[in-house]
Amino acid sequence: MTSPKDERSDSSNRNGGGRNGGTKDVGAVVNAIQLLRHLAHQQAPEGVAAIARATGVSPSSAFNILRTLNNEGFVRFDENSKTYQLGIGLSELTVNLIGQSYADLIQPELERLALNLDILIVLWRITHDNHVSVIARGIPNVAHVDVRLDSRLPELIGACGRAIAGVRDLPDAELRRRFARLRWENPPSFEEYQQGVKEARERGWALDDNCLYRGISMVASVLTDHHNQPRFAISGIGITAQHNAQGLTRAGDAIRDTAHFLERSLFPRNLRENTIDE
Repeated sequence: MTSPKDERSDSSNRNGGGRNGGTKDVGAVVNAIQLLRHLAHQQAPEGVAAIARATGVSPSSAFNILRTLNNEGFVRFDENSKTYQLGIGLSELTVNLIGQSYADLIQPELERLALNLDILIVLWRITHDNHVSVIARGIPNVAHVDVRLDSRLPELIGACGRAIAGVRDLPDAELRRRFARLRWENPPSFEEYQQGVKEARERGWALDDNCLYRGISMVASVLTDHHNQPRFAISGIGITAQHNAQGLTRAGDAIRDTAHFLERSLFPRNLRENTIDE
C-alpha cells in the first residue's frame, strides 16, 4: 500500500452509496424480473398457476406479464401444454456480457461506490491458498490511498479477513491458530478480532480501524457463491482522518448491499422473499 495520492476534485451533488438512491421500485418491473428468475431455475416449462404460486405474484398479473414477455421473445409459450419457459430473446440482452470476466462485470459497481462514497473500492479474489488478491479497483475523485493490482494478503487479515472469517464460521481454536500467524502494524487482541468477526456476521460487513495499517480505515463485505462459499470481497479503504464513524458505517452498508446484489446476479440461488404486486 503506497502513500495517498494528491489528486482532488469536487465531490458535491453526488447520490448516496446505496444502489436505489431512495427511489421506489416499479411493481410490474419487479414482478417481471421475479418471473424470469423463477423460470431460469426450472428444469421444465411451467404453467401460469405454478409460476404465480412459486413467486407470490398474483395469477392475473403473472398472466399479463408472461403474455407481454412472450410477445417480446423473452419467454416462450407452448400452446399444447399451456406452459412457459425462457425464450431466445433474452440472448439479445446478454450478448455484450459473453466472454467478460467477473472483474469486468463488477467494475461498474466498484466505480459507482468509489464516486458516491469518496473512498477507494477494491475487489479481492479469494484464492485457494488462503489469500486474497486484488483484481479490480474503483478510484474516487479525492485524495486516497493506493492499492496495486495483484497485491496479496492473508485471507483473514484486515476488514476483508473479519468478513471472510464470519462467513467461514471457523471453530474458535482454528480461528485463534490462524490469527496468531497474522502480522499487523497495530495488532488487535484475539478477543477484539473475534468480536469484529461476530459483528461482521451479524451486520454483513466488517471494520478494520487503524489495525492492519496505522492511519488507514477499512470496511469490507463478502460475495459468496451458490454453495455459500466466499469467492470475492469488496472493501472500502480510506485515510482515517477523512472518514468518521458515521461515514464508515454508510460505506459498510453500501458495500454490503452491493455485495448482496452482485451475489444474486452472479451466483443466483433463491428468489427474493418479497414481491411487489400490482
